[in-house]
Amino acid sequence: MTDHLSQVMGPENETFFKIETHARGPEGSLPFTHDMLLNAPSGDLFGWSQNVGMGWKPSRLKGKEVLLLGTQGGIRSDDGHPIALGYHTGHWEIGLLMREAADEINKHGNIPFAGYVSDPCDGRSQGTTGMFDSLPYRNDAAIVMRRLMRSLPNRAAVLGVATCDKGLPAMMLAIAGMKNIPGVIVPGGVTLPPTQGEDAGKIQTIGARYANGELSLEEAADLGCRACATPGGGCQFLGTAGTAQVVAEALGLTVPHAALSPSGQPVWLEMARQSSRAAMQLAGQGLTTADVLVDASIRNAMVVHAAFGGSTNLLLHIPAIAQAAGLSVPDVADWASINRSVPRLVSVLPNGPIPHPTIRLFLAGGVPEVMLHLRKLGLLEEQVLTVAGVTLGETLDWWETSERRKRMRDYLEQQEGIDPDTVIYSPERAKQAGLTSTLTFPVGNIAPEGSVIKSTAIEPSMLDDQGVFRHIGRVKVFTTERDAIQAIKTGGIVEGDILALVGRGPSGTGMEETYQLTSALKHLSFGKYVSLLTDARFSGVSTGACIGHIGPEALSGGPIGKLRTGDWIDIRIDTHKLEGNINMVGCGEHPESPEAGSAILSKRTMLSDIHEDMHLPDDTRLWAALQAASGGTWKGCVYDTERIIRTLEAGMRTLEAEKAMTSGSTEK
Repeated sequence: MTDHLSQVMGPENETFFKIETHARGPEGSLPFTHDMLLNAPSGDLFGWSQNVGMGWKPSRLKGKEVLLLGTQGGIRSDDGHPIALGYHTGHWEIGLLMREAADEINKHGNIPFAGYVSDPCDGRSQGTTGMFDSLPYRNDAAIVMRRLMRSLPNRAAVLGVATCDKGLPAMMLAIAGMKNIPGVIVPGGVTLPPTQGEDAGKIQTIGARYANGELSLEEAADLGCRACATPGGGCQFLGTAGTAQVVAEALGLTVPHAALSPSGQPVWLEMARQSSRAAMQLAGQGLTTADVLVDASIRNAMVVHAAFGGSTNLLLHIPAIAQAAGLSVPDVADWASINRSVPRLVSVLPNGPIPHPTIRLFLAGGVPEVMLHLRKLGLLEEQVLTVAGVTLGETLDWWETSERRKRMRDYLEQQEGIDPDTVIYSPERAKQAGLTSTLTFPVGNIAPEGSVIKSTAIEPSMLDDQGVFRHIGRVKVFTTERDAIQAIKTGGIVEGDILALVGRGPSGTGMEETYQLTSALKHLSFGKYVSLLTDARFSGVSTGACIGHIGPEALSGGPIGKLRTGDWIDIRIDTHKLEGNINMVGCGEHPESPEAGSAILSKRTMLSDIHEDMHLPDDTRLWAALQAASGGTWKGCVYDTERIIRTLEAGMRTLEAEKAMTSGSTEK
């Protein structure tokens, strides 16, 4: 044996050779009936054999089967120490929630099953080719999750336990698509901020700040070590992970006050038990996901999203949830209308004005507290059903006078010294504090299909007296994120520049998330004077004058792909009226008009170096083609089965016609 093989195989052990070849099997007998043996599918009968083979008592086989489907990652010892790491804290403690939920199901004489579809970390993959799999993962994971749900044929209900940027949206898509059974979302909660230090959003800028001399090596090392102060839960800011939890509750898919609870703590564990009871109650009442998810639920979620100032990534996820549920899919006009009519009421990281972490938002009352204000404004559809088995209106009636509400808010004020009304404002106080609505959807000759900016997060000092942001400047065009971040770090981007990152939409990169860029601009001293344009997307914690989701994307012929370094760009965002324009206005010595810019763009070809990223995996290329055939970015990057089939059939007919023409030409 070679030394290499010897090291792999290790020493022999006598116990290796004591191998049993049969076993007695479980004690007892299966509670079959005459009717079962005559009429039940063989899978049902064999399933019971599998159950007792795993150690389940035969006497307990007649309970309802409830599936716990989670995004658990990593391997934890019983005391919580890591044996194998997960990808992120958000799925590290999910198994604890699943165990509590399973214990509750057992307690009621039912049978819990558990399955797992783990999820990636957008923070870990920032600036790497791992980002090419981020958004595509959502669709594929939802498919796998639904396959697992259907593969337990006798499931009476499903609990989806998930937390973060793609795992939770995937779980919501999966449950939305399983209309005929009850489904309950169990959000995985949040991690705590360090007592002294930086949150998980700001800490992702240490490289850029160090490169620009704004942070020392020692400071970066110290801050980076403490950013994730507790081992479980999503990030401490209202990014995509936190916003997805909020949206799950706003849709009625969670028990009340479930979103943003502190991972690992008693209130978090109790939420899992409450969710199990809700799922079993729904199954007993014969209620399904189709009874909970209706068009009014989608609108409520959009209203709550606006009131929270949530992540722009939910512009991709909420339409996808609607599509999966077979409901009306909101479009850009719907988003714009809701954002104009709904006041922002939440002051939290990253939007402010006070940078509260999400744990304070939970203690201040979270989703139901915000909904109380929205109800008074007449902005909610209260008759919709929730998974608690009651209407939204009944839920809010309970919350308003509940001991839970009083004690949570009192704790925040008395123990933490934080007035809960400075975390969740009343509409009147929000207006006095200068909170503006969240999103604006600029159009123009660069974005004929639209775009999005978190206008509430533009640095206030950059707005005029009327709340208008205006930036006219020359653009610097980049076709890779690596080149763009290098320019930021080395002085290639300076105050007054407009940075355009093009060719990074779905077809180029799987619509990568460019938080590396937006976070650097947010936390560099000159960053507020730089604007960013891209056909890619942003992290939920992104802030500043950053305009993304520009459509059409460059690789679909979008005019953003015709920009050249040195072109003049005119950006105008009215943060009060929520209107905006982005136009190319010439390429000469001075800026001209949008009409002049449009004329120039119409004569140009695409930049020669805009192409599908050479490292884009085939899996993502296929995803990009399927979502493009289904309506693209502004439809939520979904798989529309009927449209895909029609597109394939049309393509096949075209190929057959071309084949026939070629064959006829050859015969002649």
